[in-house]
Amino acid sequence: MHPIPFNRRSFVISSAAAGAALLGARRPVSAALADKVRVGVIGIGGRGMGSLVEIEPSGGSIVALCDVDERRGAEARSKWPTVSFEKDFRKLLDRKDIDALLVATPDHTHFPAAALGLDAGKHVYCEKPLTHTVEEARILRNLAAAKGLQTQMGTQIHSGDNYRRVVEIIQSGLLGDIKDAHVWCSKSWGGNGRQPAAEVVPEGLDYDLWLGAIQPVPYSKEYVPFNWRKYWAFGGGTLADMGCHFIDLVYWSLNLDLPTRVAAEGTPVSEFTAATELTAHWDFAARDGRKPVKLHWYDGGRKPPVEGMLKWDNGVLFVGEKGMLQADYGRYAFLPQDKFAGVKLPEPSIARSKGHWKEWLLAIKGEGKPLCSFDYSAQLTETVLLGTVAYRAGTAFNWDARNFQASEPAAQALIAKTYREGWSEKLSGFKQYLKA
Repeated sequence: MHPIPFNRRSFVISSAAAGAALLGARRPVSAALADKVRVGVIGIGGRGMGSLVEIEPSGGSIVALCDVDERRGAEARSKWPTVSFEKDFRKLLDRKDIDALLVATPDHTHFPAAALGLDAGKHVYCEKPLTHTVEEARILRNLAAAKGLQTQMGTQIHSGDNYRRVVEIIQSGLLGDIKDAHVWCSKSWGGNGRQPAAEVVPEGLDYDLWLGAIQPVPYSKEYVPFNWRKYWAFGGGTLADMGCHFIDLVYWSLNLDLPTRVAAEGTPVSEFTAATELTAHWDFAARDGRKPVKLHWYDGGRKPPVEGMLKWDNGVLFVGEKGMLQADYGRYAFLPQDKFAGVKLPEPSIARSKGHWKEWLLAIKGEGKPLCSFDYSAQLTETVLLGTVAYRAGTAFNWDARNFQASEPAAQALIAKTYREGWSEKLSGFKQYLKA
């Protein structure tokens, strides 16, 4: 196994992993965990099913299924007919036969399920983006740290070999100092600016539970089960949907933390729906020997205004003082290509992942630490969601991360949301972790 490159983030990860291993050696593991981690899965259609099929091969045991929609849950229930099923995830929180929760619901339910799960002593895996609001991301990071539980965000590509190789190249200094990074995605999770007309809730769907903690919105088939991504009430458009996947590569490679300034522009802002086209910009201060960096995002068909790029639908472009590197999930290329012909690449230095789900399950049993644990992925999510805030607020703003304050009131007003009666008392109580 090769050593991880020595930078601040790598040191933190390797030190934490070593500490976790020592802790696991000193602390007896329960009889249940010595065998398999017992997992309850919240949201078992679509992305949830994609994770469900990974749990048992990765060393876990599925002991509970949960979904508000009986139709969406039918396939999973047929595959695991002896496993208990619930519609309300809160019924899983006090169960002693559940060690961990996997959350694969729409964005607006991520925080309630993850926060309540952590508070109940459950380890948590949550799909991206980690939360629906900036405030929720900060709280979840601090809550997970306070509880000392193992966490992982579902940016599965982080565990792929190509991302690791790009990180090694960027951190080797082969391109020199990186001054700009551009990220683009061809998807367009935007809407027409209008809220759909109310419709009759179909049989089998508990729409009140689907809404969960948010303020009531009349049902429309436009929302459930997929197009909720277009609507601010439930999602955050293309940036929130895909930003954590692609921006992750920049975040990891450049050891970013939180931005100091954020701006965005796109199609006309709507109260209800996300942009069909969006460009966002973040400024990051110098850190640990790295110079200041500017990060740019483009979606809905927009592309970076940089000459010499390869014509890919999605990608990441690192602009360094000695050249550029373009990458996506499974490939990378140096630009200009003739300049880097025959270039000597750095030796591999980042160990291959044992698997994105397996990292989490092994960590629960005392072996290592997931690379997308909430101490990392919550900051990535906070950064991504600050871009949606800048777009919706219609103004650039400075971000005082230490004091959790935007310089513009219109932006600050979008940092958090108000939960509805029946949920607000418990969820608002987690604000104690906001500045922990």
